[in-house]
Amino acid sequence: MSKSFENPSDPIVDYCTKVTVKQTEAEKELEDATIKKSSHYSMLGAPEVLQFGKNFIHLIGAKRVLDIGTFTGASALAWAIALPSDGEIQSFDINHSSLKSIGLPIIQKHPDLEKKISFNLGPAVEKLDDLIAKGEAGKFDFAFIDADKENYTNYYKKCMKLLRSGGVILVDNALWNNDVTKDSSTFDETTKAIDECNKYIFADDSSYSTLLTLGDGLHVAFKK
Repeated sequence: MSKSFENPSDPIVDYCTKVTVKQTEAEKELEDATIKKSSHYSMLGAPEVLQFGKNFIHLIGAKRVLDIGTFTGASALAWAIALPSDGEIQSFDINHSSLKSIGLPIIQKHPDLEKKISFNLGPAVEKLDDLIAKGEAGKFDFAFIDADKENYTNYYKKCMKLLRSGGVILVDNALWNNDVTKDSSTFDETTKAIDECNKYIFADDSSYSTLLTLGDGLHVAFKK
């Protein structure tokens, strides 16, 4: 499994992407700029995954979103497009250099979308704890996790606290370029963390979940 922009020659991936993804001009501009300007462009959320997330935002009538892992802001932009005019996104990252140099100049062309997004600089674990401490538990509708893999299970646990019943969490990179399908004795620390998160979600009695072969793997959890 891989993201569509990493494997354009696969006919199945190409076909599914063409009949799934409906990017706006802003989304396409940000994707193209990230691929062109960032040596770490593979961190970009796959457009098919972002489309899936936008569809869920519409489906559940989401208004408040947690975006764990900002990078160039592509996922935050996608959620802003899907949310209503009074929607809110809290996006978290420990580094805003790619956002400032690549994403923000594009996002700022669309003030109606930019106003929905708060870009928080600092460790997401701490920022999520701050929200919980401020009484925000159970008040968010949707969460997207695509940041440092070693904290995936921590992010999932904290997002579950912050989501309302019926809220949705999408955990990206859940198949990690097929590494998690190999002999577990060969796992590096990153792959171990993803495998542990997948198994934690599966065993979690507070959610219903499905692991999908979308992009490079997407674990979807619905809070009971």
